[in-house]
Amino acid sequence: MSEAGIMNTKDFTAALDWQATHADENGAPCTARIVRSLEQVAKGDTETAKRMTNWPGLTLKDAMPLRIAGGLHHLLLSGTDDRLAPVYAGDITDQRDVDTLVCAVVETHDAELVAWFDGPPQTNEAGRSASIMAALLWLAQHVPARFDMFELGASAGVNTMMDRYFYRLGETEVGPKASPMRIQPEWRGVSPPSADLEILSIRGCDVGPIDLSNKEAALRLKSYVWPDAAERMERIDAAIQLAGDRAPNLVQMDAGLFVEQGLAREQQPGTTRVMFHSIMWQYMPRETQDAITAAMQEAGAGSSPDKPLAWVSLETDPATFRHELRVRYWPGGEEEVCLAHAHPHGAWVEWSGG
Repeated sequence: MSEAGIMNTKDFTAALDWQATHADENGAPCTARIVRSLEQVAKGDTETAKRMTNWPGLTLKDAMPLRIAGGLHHLLLSGTDDRLAPVYAGDITDQRDVDTLVCAVVETHDAELVAWFDGPPQTNEAGRSASIMAALLWLAQHVPARFDMFELGASAGVNTMMDRYFYRLGETEVGPKASPMRIQPEWRGVSPPSADLEILSIRGCDVGPIDLSNKEAALRLKSYVWPDAAERMERIDAAIQLAGDRAPNLVQMDAGLFVEQGLAREQQPGTTRVMFHSIMWQYMPRETQDAITAAMQEAGAGSSPDKPLAWVSLETDPATFRHELRVRYWPGGEEEVCLAHAHPHGAWVEWSGG
């Protein structure tokens, strides 16, 4: 085998191991078994196997295992093939049995599954807005609490509707109590500060936004949800209901251009402009990440106490498997602050921000 082939094999194995461990550590053992079974799938002669084993670049960065896992879940949700139902239900746990079932399903639906490699997973999760809202409550102690927000990688815009959700964050409550979306994570540590905040607007961008009013598009979004957690499906259904009342403000656009345009918009005095994103930074090219960082730093340098700028992120540290809620704001708070660690789908938040 060539040196390139050896490296690709190492990348592939490492990606499967990282993703399976990540799922296990976050309460999704059924998903972890599906991901581990891809090592056996890769030994077959299907087009799916060829796409996986010849995947270019860093498989971890591209979330390749989750692309095919979404396709497998879609087969069940769409009623196309129910053979993996007992695996998702946790009734079949022996890895050899899971391997056999997954390999058989892939052979049957090879052509359908290959198409799932063509785009990154879109795991739009309302539970993550608990961390974003907590960050806004913290920010309200330092900047004007009237927020004009824009989200990168908004997918279906679930978190651009966060102002319509009810939250119980420890002992702190915020949002409309009659909302069908109730975000109540296990809260660890002291409660975030209370604040009388106002979200004036939220816009979002995505390279491939999902229309929640389209049933097939909504089903595809559900397919990326780890099947181990039924409450996540309930949150998707609540988001679909709210989107039907008033559609999210989404545009199809590259994140770099979206940031550039967002920063160029007129900012009203007494408002805080906030860029935020969750579990998406890793999917962007390094050049885009660098361009956004530079644009935010430049805009921050030109901000004022009456027109501040903030950057809120909930992203994965691949070295620790932990998801960190970080905030940076200008002027005055140039140093990045880690406020919390959180479950990737919002099951719990471990607050350290005070």
